[in-house]
Formats: sequence, structure tokens, C-alpha cells
Amino acid sequence: MTRLSTIDNLYMRRAISEARQNIRTMDGGPFGACIIRAGKLLAVGRNTVLKNDATCHAEVNAIRSASRKLKTFDLSGCIIYSTTEPCPMCFSAIHWAKIDHVIFGTTIGDVKKIGFNELTISASLMKRLGASKVKVTAHCLVLECRKLLKDWNAQKNKTLY
Repeated sequence: MTRLSTIDNLYMRRAISEARQNIRTMDGGPFGACIIRAGKLLAVGRNTVLKNDATCHAEVNAIRSASRKLKTFDLSGCIIYSTTEPCPMCFSAIHWAKIDHVIFGTTIGDVKKIGFNELTISASLMKRLGASKVKVTAHCLVLECRKLLKDWNAQKNKTLY
């Protein structure tokens, strides 16, 4: 098991902060992500699928932003922090972007329990089946990430997808 640092917690809190915006705006689910390289924040993203694009998950939005900033698809040397375990689409995008490490809070199972239409293929299984080099670390600030899910789930005007 990988030991997480104070810096890891700092960046996960940045992803949580980004996800909290959707509890106010309801542009998508309670999901946030941020990407760092060499200790510097490159990009943040939140889920915006309800703006009529099913691919706009937090991780994909963060990858798009980081790639624009760096003017390359190759995000080698980067770490992505995600409030929830990346779905198969997002894990694939992380793999194709050559991100070194994904650190997440809650699991796909956690979000499936509150009604999201998740494919129950874990990041670890995707890594193994695809022989991906992406390092996977789970449960970073998991209690804070679960609170995000709880707060979002309490909203009356939410849309499940």
C-alpha cells in the first residue's frame, strides 16, 4: 500500500473543491480532478456531462486542460488526483495520456450505490488487463470524498446518468 503525503492530501483537497462546485451548479456529478507535474498544479477539472457531453468527466476535462497548457498529449511525469476512481473511459484516457499515477478517493462501487450508471470495472482491473504502467492508489481522503457523495445525493435537483 502506498503511503500518501501531506502534498497528496493538498492536491486531493483541490480536486474535492472543484467537485463541490457541482453541488452548487449541478453541471454534472460530484466529481473533481487535478493534474500536477513536478509539484506544480497544471490543471483542474470537474464533471460537466450535463452540459450535453457525456465524455466530460472530471478526469477527461483535466487531461484536456493540461494537454492544452503543455501543447502535447503526452502527460508523462504527471499525477492525477480524482475524487472517485476513474471509470473505464477515464482510466483509458489517463493511460493514453501517459500519466504516471492516479490517486483517488471513493470507488466506482461507492458511486454505483447512490445510483450512477457505472461499469463495475475497477482501475486496478483495467491496469492489469491492459498491462498499463499507470500506478493506482486508492482511498486518498476517502471520508472527505464520501461526504461529497453524501452532500450531492441530498440535493433535490440532481440528475443521475
